[in-house]
Amino acid sequence: MSTKKTLPEDKLRGTDDLPTEKPLGVAYIIGRLDRSLNRHIRHALSPLGLTVGQYTALSVVDIRGQQSNAQLAERTMVSPQAANELIKVMEKNAWIERKPDPTHKRIIQISLTEAGKDILAEGDKVIAELERRMLAELSVDESLALKNQLRSLVRMLAEL
Repeated sequence: MSTKKTLPEDKLRGTDDLPTEKPLGVAYIIGRLDRSLNRHIRHALSPLGLTVGQYTALSVVDIRGQQSNAQLAERTMVSPQAANELIKVMEKNAWIERKPDPTHKRIIQISLTEAGKDILAEGDKVIAELERRMLAELSVDESLALKNQLRSLVRMLAEL
């Protein structure tokens, strides 16, 4: 006869076993993590003269290549007006340049300048250090598993 007690973690293995009457608190924990992480990111980027929005926008342009204002707004999850304000400041700082799209003259494409690539590289360093400190208690395998699980959650919510 087994005397092993079922721990709450054991209940989380399959979604069929999840309680439906009361939330587990995962949304609350993720919300707290989001607020805390944003505060730490703002603090880490501040000495570089970068905001979280600017860092995100520079990262999107770096990863995806040239972007229109509308694409940048969508991919940085801000309104077109907010993206336009970000773009103005980043252009003033010479981090980006805007050029007419060769196939559609009314669309302006945004790309990184060398100064933009440099400030993004500095931002990447401070964010990598923040992540390293945040994940210090996890092994490499656990960190990768967490990343994959979080991506899965984002994907599942997008499908709802």
